[in-house]
Amino acid sequence: MSANLITSSPELPLATPRLSSPREHLVRASAHLWRVQDGAGRILGHLRIVPDPLGLRYRAERLHLATGDFWLVGDFWRPDDAVAALRNG
Repeated sequence: MSANLITSSPELPLATPRLSSPREHLVRASAHLWRVQDGAGRILGHLRIVPDPLGLRYRAERLHLATGDFWLVGDFWRPDDAVAALRNG
């Protein structure tokens, strides 16, 4: 018998958010993270879903290659707003 206890539940993948604009599309990177790509396949940034007491938030992030960290662009209530921040930022 094992003495190890599982203290956290596994991450369940969330459904891919729907975007109203056909200019960009999302490619899953993990359970709560998607790459935002334009029509030419260029990566604009990342969209992460984060829980909030009032509901789900959509976080726009950019990967900083020198450090390997994600830099916050902003948190939004709608995925379209987060993608627009990546497109225009």
